[in-house]
Amino acid sequence: MLRIEKLNQYYGGSHILRDVSLTVPTGACTVLLGRNGVGKTTLLKTVMGLVPAKSGAVTLDGVDLSTLAPYQRVRLGIGYVPQGREIFNRLTVEENLLMGLAPVSGSAARKVPEHILETFPVLKQMLRRRGGDLSGGQQQQLAIGRALAANPRVLILDEPTEGIQPSIIKEIGAVIRRLVTESKMAVLLVEQYYDFAESLADGYAVMARGQITDAGAGSEMQAKNVRNLISI
Repeated sequence: MLRIEKLNQYYGGSHILRDVSLTVPTGACTVLLGRNGVGKTTLLKTVMGLVPAKSGAVTLDGVDLSTLAPYQRVRLGIGYVPQGREIFNRLTVEENLLMGLAPVSGSAARKVPEHILETFPVLKQMLRRRGGDLSGGQQQQLAIGRALAANPRVLILDEPTEGIQPSIIKEIGAVIRRLVTESKMAVLLVEQYYDFAESLADGYAVMARGQITDAGAGSEMQAKNVRNLISI
């Protein structure tokens, strides 16, 4: 379980995150919704240690991550797929996937795990192609595969459907559901595509002006008219 407790973060004099608390349970997909600029990506970067928190705590199964560097958080079991994918365009698909094995030691770090290639068969066909030559949807699958390579306990996804064709959006949704139900992974999904988010949500939270303003079970989203909450 990933637990975020009373996180505060500033950019200069701007208070970006305001006492943000959120729980991401094991074996569930928690979706984080909100308009652009409300602090969602900043929250994810703070969870990963890419930007410092002014106060508050982030814990993984009771272990405090607050003072750990990003690579240490990855080693403890957090996989992160940033907005915009951020693959290495000049490296091959295989090399990109091997980068995801940086936390792994020994011979296992030199071979792409078979389960990644089974999850995304298109990557197996393109192992020798450069990442920059892939379509946007294929690059997104590559970014997710890279994050999954080291078998994380928590997967954090920042707008994985952005600029992706509908057929691959469906494939990514199916992968997320399998990770939750079969691998019992905790998934934190930030998403602008509301229907996609609602279809996967076991739980949800809404952010506005750096705060969590509403939260609940995914099954409640329609009755609570959450779509309108994020369009105000």
